[in-house]
Amino acid sequence: MRAMLRWAHADLRTHRGEALFMVAATAGIVASLLLATALFGYATNPWQRVFTQSRGAHVWIHTSPAADTGLLPALDGVEQVSGPYRTAAETVASRGTRARVELRAAPDEPPATGRPLLTSGRWLDDTVPDGVVLESSLARALWAEPGDRLTVPTGRTLTVLGVADSAESRYSPGERPGTVWALPRAVPERGGGQVVGLRLADPDDTDYVVQRAVTVLGAGAVTDVGTWQQGRAEAQGDTRLLGQVLGLFGLGALIAAALAVFGAISTRVRGHLRDISVLKAIGFTPGQVVRVFLAQHLAFAVLGAALATAAVQTLGARLPGRLGDAVGVWQGLPGHTAALLAVPVAAVFFIGVATCLAAWRAGRVEPVPVVPAAAAAGRGLSRAARGALGLRVPATLVLGWHRAFGRGRRAPATIVRLALPLLLITVALSAWTTIERFDTRPEQLGHAAALTARPDATLTDREVGTLLATQDEIVAAHPGLEVAALVPGQTGTIALRGLGTRDEPYPYTIAEGRPIGGRDEAVAGQGLLDLLDVRVGDWVRVTVGGHPQVLHLVGRSIEPENGGRVISTSLDTLRENDPSLSPTLYQLRLEPAADPRAVRAELADTSGGHLDVHGVATPTDGLSALRGVVVGLITVLALIGLTELSTAIGGSIRDGERDLLALKAIGLSPRQITAVTVTAIGCTALVAALAATALGVPLAHWLIDHEAHTIGIGAGVAQVPPAGHLASMSAASVLGAIALTALPAARAARRRLADTLSAVA
Repeated sequence: MRAMLRWAHADLRTHRGEALFMVAATAGIVASLLLATALFGYATNPWQRVFTQSRGAHVWIHTSPAADTGLLPALDGVEQVSGPYRTAAETVASRGTRARVELRAAPDEPPATGRPLLTSGRWLDDTVPDGVVLESSLARALWAEPGDRLTVPTGRTLTVLGVADSAESRYSPGERPGTVWALPRAVPERGGGQVVGLRLADPDDTDYVVQRAVTVLGAGAVTDVGTWQQGRAEAQGDTRLLGQVLGLFGLGALIAAALAVFGAISTRVRGHLRDISVLKAIGFTPGQVVRVFLAQHLAFAVLGAALATAAVQTLGARLPGRLGDAVGVWQGLPGHTAALLAVPVAAVFFIGVATCLAAWRAGRVEPVPVVPAAAAAGRGLSRAARGALGLRVPATLVLGWHRAFGRGRRAPATIVRLALPLLLITVALSAWTTIERFDTRPEQLGHAAALTARPDATLTDREVGTLLATQDEIVAAHPGLEVAALVPGQTGTIALRGLGTRDEPYPYTIAEGRPIGGRDEAVAGQGLLDLLDVRVGDWVRVTVGGHPQVLHLVGRSIEPENGGRVISTSLDTLRENDPSLSPTLYQLRLEPAADPRAVRAELADTSGGHLDVHGVATPTDGLSALRGVVVGLITVLALIGLTELSTAIGGSIRDGERDLLALKAIGLSPRQITAVTVTAIGCTALVAALAATALGVPLAHWLIDHEAHTIGIGAGVAQVPPAGHLASMSAASVLGAIALTALPAARAARRRLADTLSAVA
């Protein structure tokens, strides 16, 4: 043991740079995995992020005005109380859109518990007595933003001062009113109630505390109870696809990190073959050699993991941009401590396994070092290399290419390890491009209409048509309706949509088959095809209000709504089966340069409030967090790639030590020798980038379409990045590799002959 420790200490003193690199590589990889974990929690659980930052209440209890809410703070398990706040039910309108809301009296300073998080604008101000703050889902439904004015039936107006996120249940038209915070004097005192929030010491006691609260207040005094589980369930339903995408990236990053660590350890062991032979010659057994390398690298791994964990925990929240926000929120999420320990422990365990494999190979080294057969065979130039020299190709390029790819099986392994992070970056860029496609070209992804107009009972179909025809920005107004239909077996319901007419059909986005053209023809989303286990060309029978409807599926459409469980036909087809049906909505297609907000406001003015106009929601509303997270993921993957690139540079320089004397003997200058090493790394990076692009583009296309298929949207939505972006990524990878190689290659080329002789002796 003493001899092993002495050799380990001597090796550490002799190879300080390598030891520092191993510690830095481990720290970088562990930090990358911790940041990826933080990004995953930040993006896939927006409700938890809001709940943590706002110190949200676990229970919101709505009561009558006379209820004695002062008894609630004394309940067992109640840690803090928010409120009580006086409330009043009201209806507000903005640009023709109406919504039922709960006006909630709030102080001029946000409360400490259940605090709304402002996303835009400012909080309530005494100098603006009619100012209000809207919950974000309500603001989106009303298309309202700071500075807009809302009207109420009594004739008074409210000024929107800000928009805020809340961990409470979101606004749902016809089901749950939206929350509007206002100063107490702006909330009517008659016909209202009050609401109080309870933050619990143990969230698992929610049901018990609710029962106790209802008992104390009296069942007749409680009008509604909302819990944190309900708010979380509603919010997390929109993040399934985001969770799957980020989970895939996390798995890929873990594999890339694992390969980078294994490559670094294997490269270091190869560089110590001469030292291992000496150890064997002086009496070290293979088991002792294995234990020495294992102990060394485990110590490096533990030190690097500890440094990375401490750095992320103390400095992570101070990182600029989305990464810092993600770490700051992640530190307050449940399970943070477990992840903070599990990720470094798992990384150290894997490094131990990788070291065992590499050290086992070190234990098999002969006491008298011999040149491996593969290496001996690879010392001569290939026929292609000799031919290139005969064609007067610069020697530095030929020798660099030979060093990169003429030395056995290590070159393909290095290329794979370098290509994997670049491949994942290509997939990430493809996900970004697909989301941008939903925003910039929604007509290609099932959203040809920009606005949906719903007339009230006072307008006839003719009057609505005349009203819409006066708007020059409206290209087409497709009448339609949507009803719930029973599927065969009467075990579930789907959305049956009749939209457009045969003379002016609605332009569905067809991914398979053809558009609607004749009687009883329909198109369906992928979710419906999977639900009924049918294919394009089949006939399906659904029931609407007791009336059977038999439809011929002639195409599959891209359906982002309702999980793809939608079957769409023309309004004429539905009327043939039930002549009493009349359109309840109009899908409005606008000119490309038209502003939907301006068109909506103009329709609201000209209709006198009889048209309820909403914007068409897109799937990107639920994936908005992915835009910022993609940048963080690319940063993490780039750090892993940088670690592997550093390993490749060190291995190439070490492999070139045997050739240094020969290169100087044939007259190459230090600058030319440096160019050989730079060319070797540049060629390796170029091949890795080309392979990553060639494999990443089809893989990204398949993965995105597969995920879209699983959530019901259907295949056909994937969009790969432009060729220019992919070329720029490849060029940046190669140029970065060349820049990082230049300095260490130049230092190695200027080594003294005596040092070189000792290295190859």
